[in-house]
Amino acid sequence: MTVAIVALLWGIVVVLGGAAVRKGGVPALRGAGDFALKTGLSIVPRLVFALLAASFLSKLIPAEWIVSAIGRDSGTTGILIASVAGGLLPGGPMSSFPIAVFLWQFGAGVPQMVALLVGWSVFAFHRVIAYELPLLGWRFAAIRLLSTFMMPPLAGLIAAGLLAWLGEGAAPLPPAQ
Repeated sequence: MTVAIVALLWGIVVVLGGAAVRKGGVPALRGAGDFALKTGLSIVPRLVFALLAASFLSKLIPAEWIVSAIGRDSGTTGILIASVAGGLLPGGPMSSFPIAVFLWQFGAGVPQMVALLVGWSVFAFHRVIAYELPLLGWRFAAIRLLSTFMMPPLAGLIAAGLLAWLGEGAAPLPPAQ
């Protein structure tokens, strides 16, 4: 994160903290701090696990495989592969985003990453199995999946079109390794 983004985020926190004190006094600020600490302590272990798992993956999967499957030059096939792979990513953002960052750093293309993240958001097959099928039934799950199955590939194709329209220089760079 750049210094400007960090400064902006802290500025927002200070403004929100001031508004909380104005509305509820110091107890509101203390309650918010307690909640943030409790939530942070529950997130940190999961984040460490996810980052370690993604790091181990980076040592097991050759970068050439990632580039050939979902790299910048993999085109529509790569977008389709990334769409399905996104639906197969396990868990919530604490486990999926470190894996996405690993793929990004090792050569996944921008349209393919867009398709991957939309596939994760829309499909999330682990959630379909654990929650949607048992709670809403197979018919609802089938209708939802059939009505949304084109979203990840379309998002990837739209991203490819935007990059073509904006020019190659518009493609964001992956974060430093």
